[in-house]
Amino acid sequence: MATETTTNIQATGWEYSAAPERFPISIEETNKLFIDGKFISPKSRKWFATTNPATDEKLADIATAGAADVNAAVASAKKALPKWSKLAGSERAKYLYRIARRIQERAREFAVLETLDGGKPIKESRDVDIPLVAQHFFYCAGWADKLEYAFPGRNVQPIGVCAQIIPWNFPLMMAAWKLAPALACGNTCVLKPAETTSLTALRLAEVLQEVELPEGVVNIVTGAGDTGKYLAEHKAINKLAFTGSTHVGKMLMRNSAGTGKRLTLELGGKSANIIFADAAIDQAVEGIVSGIYFNQGHVCCAGSRLFVEEPILEEVIQKLTHRMKSLRVGDPMDKNTDVGAINSRSQLQTIEQYIKTGVAEGGQLHEANNQQLPSKGNWCNPCFFTDIQPSHTIAREEIFGPVLSVMTFRTPEEAISRANNTPYGLAAGVWTDKGSKVFEVAKRLEAGIIWCNSYNRFDAASPFGGFKESGFGREGGMQGLKPYVKLV
Repeated sequence: MATETTTNIQATGWEYSAAPERFPISIEETNKLFIDGKFISPKSRKWFATTNPATDEKLADIATAGAADVNAAVASAKKALPKWSKLAGSERAKYLYRIARRIQERAREFAVLETLDGGKPIKESRDVDIPLVAQHFFYCAGWADKLEYAFPGRNVQPIGVCAQIIPWNFPLMMAAWKLAPALACGNTCVLKPAETTSLTALRLAEVLQEVELPEGVVNIVTGAGDTGKYLAEHKAINKLAFTGSTHVGKMLMRNSAGTGKRLTLELGGKSANIIFADAAIDQAVEGIVSGIYFNQGHVCCAGSRLFVEEPILEEVIQKLTHRMKSLRVGDPMDKNTDVGAINSRSQLQTIEQYIKTGVAEGGQLHEANNQQLPSKGNWCNPCFFTDIQPSHTIAREEIFGPVLSVMTFRTPEEAISRANNTPYGLAAGVWTDKGSKVFEVAKRLEAGIIWCNSYNRFDAASPFGGFKESGFGREGGMQGLKPYVKLV
């Protein structure tokens, strides 16, 4: 199904010529489960539709895995475990290298599919997400035969069968974060992608077939909440890795208690960006915009709370307003687009309700309303609020949308106190020209990852994860291997 668009996008009085992504891509009308190295129809005989959030057009039907299908996937992973775990690390590395290279070769295809199914701008999928996917497989391939150096003096063993449940905001990258370290350490996996963004995970299954990964080492089951529940509660699972909401994470913790399952959780966030008066303001504003708007706020580490030192508040607001007016909202398949579509209608309704709440509680709404949004699809104008206090709902709860709350501080102590005044602890950003201030503030922030004079920069060698209600465990880096091994 080739997809082309010819929509022009307007911003700040300029008219941008349409720049549609023209890479042809085919999508099967029905997409089956991937179990034991083969695509099979679901025993449940149930299917659901996945749609393009930018157009509301149906893309394909996806299989719904029932309890029997999940049982088959787990049994396949358990059967494949002895041979895969005993395979030399250097041999496992070869498979991971092949996967990484094949992803690079099919990168444009994956990027287009990710954008069609998820709604994020093609330049984000093409230039950020898919390269990071390949990077993670390359990185973990390098560790596969060096685990004794990662954990010196210990006997390193795989955990076993790993259940991995991922969200819709970074579909393929989350799959790589979960699969690559697990496979490098000798585990087998059952992956469950989000129901609204399953297509790239199933396309990854094609890559696994192409590189001749042994049958059963990776199985992919699709479906909604019930499918995830069947997988998470399966008695033959040795390890559960989940990325998603804090509410579901708490449920999984309760259900896993006493079962002996290993558990890692990467949950919600309400991350703070702190701008000091001595910061490079233009650079900081660009970091803020990229951290909350370029990805529609659909990252759990989105910098949705902005704390500005009082002397520069007016300047920051002025520059932020000016920069927002240049953001191009529209067709995600257009290379000029900065802000794409919201992933689902229900998520859009949630965001809109938070915006109404912000206004009702006395916040001053500032919108990038210089352009008309498309009539079809799920769209939200990027916006920010001023006159906000830490007690306001939009300053406390995760919105998962392009909504920023701007607040002030007078001293570094106050900035740290306000930034830490949240049940979450996933990420933070610090903007200042003073190196000593960066380190002093950063070490006192209760967040798993802290960017200094930058934001939303990822690297496979750098660990990622949270504190408090943002979860526990790390993904990426040498630290990301530890959840997938037993050290004896």
